[in-house]
Amino acid sequence: MRSATLRFAPILLIAGPAAYFLLPDYLGVITEIMILATFALSYDLLQGYAGIVSLGHASFFGIGAYTAAKLAQTVTIDPIAGLAAAALLSAAVAGVLSPIIARGNDLTRLLITLGIGALLFEAANEARAVTNGADGLSDFDIGPILGLFPFDFAGETAFFYAFAVLLLIYAAMWRITTSPFGLALTGIRENTARMASIGAPTAWHIAVSYTISGAIAGMAGAVLAQTSRFASLDMLGFDRSAEVMMVATLGGTGTIHGVVLSAISFGAVKDALSTLSPKYWHLGLGLVLMASVLAMRGGIAGGLRALVRRKPA
Repeated sequence: MRSATLRFAPILLIAGPAAYFLLPDYLGVITEIMILATFALSYDLLQGYAGIVSLGHASFFGIGAYTAAKLAQTVTIDPIAGLAAAALLSAAVAGVLSPIIARGNDLTRLLITLGIGALLFEAANEARAVTNGADGLSDFDIGPILGLFPFDFAGETAFFYAFAVLLLIYAAMWRITTSPFGLALTGIRENTARMASIGAPTAWHIAVSYTISGAIAGMAGAVLAQTSRFASLDMLGFDRSAEVMMVATLGGTGTIHGVVLSAISFGAVKDALSTLSPKYWHLGLGLVLMASVLAMRGGIAGGLRALVRRKPA
């Protein structure tokens, strides 16, 4: 699985520039797909490695989006500063909440994360002075990246910005999951009681993974707010949490390359179906997801492994 992640890295490096040249009319869609992939990687650290299922992960995505937007509106238009602030604030909120998550079991974590998501959504809706309520934040500008690359109408800078962040998170995820810390998370996912019995600080590992996951989700939200110049309540909503859960599960939880491939597939199918039928595309997407789950055990990564095994020597 780790070797598959490494083998996919050069493909990802080539695919980004190739998409830029081959699909110039779809740069906006591809940018959103790369942001979704980054967000899905943050969630996969929880479900795929620590075994924590969350129904409120969009909370950190939304916090990151609002942080980047508000910082650009009031302090600085530097996108890197906004990205860093979004990561720090999202990590701080996740860190405060992590002791609750670490002490729970699967069912209580589901309910707690769902409750946290609902509370933060309503808090953002009521805090109109900060979030502008249901109207969202749109009256802000984003400066050039590193002072050299201004965001353009065609979306070229936004494309490469989202691509760079995805590559950074992909590499970070590989490093985290292959470290002793990542191996301990895998052990906790497989058997929490046994890991505790051999002296592993399971609560600490879960809390740290939740904090890191929140930081990465906040970065994804910041990139979306900066590239779209908009932050809204739907970035905190349950639908976005459910979407990222579907993407991670479809890709094969615990497989970094599978999650990225899933985000690409999900985004492409979603765009195609919404173009084909703006009214009924949800029905088509649901049918495609059901068929995918039934056809591929272990998600996309599992399907690829099965194909490799069947390939004649």
